[in-house]
Amino acid sequence: MAVILPVKDKQPVWAENCFIAPNATIVGDVVMGKNCSVWFNAVIRGDVNSITIGNDSNIQDGAVIHATYLKAATVIGNRVSVGHNAIVHGCTLKDHILIGMGAIVMDNVVVEEYTIIAAGSVVLENTHCDGGYIYAGTPAKKIKAITEEQRALLNKLPDNYIMYSDWFR
Repeated sequence: MAVILPVKDKQPVWAENCFIAPNATIVGDVVMGKNCSVWFNAVIRGDVNSITIGNDSNIQDGAVIHATYLKAATVIGNRVSVGHNAIVHGCTLKDHILIGMGAIVMDNVVVEEYTIIAAGSVVLENTHCDGGYIYAGTPAKKIKAITEEQRALLNKLPDNYIMYSDWFR
């Protein structure tokens, strides 16, 4: 059974058609839109600040979503894919974004729409990532504009995760 806990009278809430894996953890001030999925061993910890996740977004296996006390809430937009073992911390991710496997996105980062943060990248605190680009490396740097194929992937990937979620219902 998933760990769903209130913190200081703030209870996680989510809209219809969300999948939460049986060993996921969601605590505190967390609000998720419709058709979201939180996969195996993922942790969404809204204990020290709020976490908001839009519609059709997926938090994949082992990912950690957190925020910073009295400093930085976390806002994840619509149709965002947070890859396996990624860390998203006190930042804003707009719509149609892929955070690659094992990537780290730190406090006060803003990632604009249709952006890919490559696997294993580290986006340092206070970075602004322009929309329509791939960012990669440690620290992450703007590498190149996304292709039409990559843009299509950003549109399709959330639908895949909605389909995968249905396999567990």
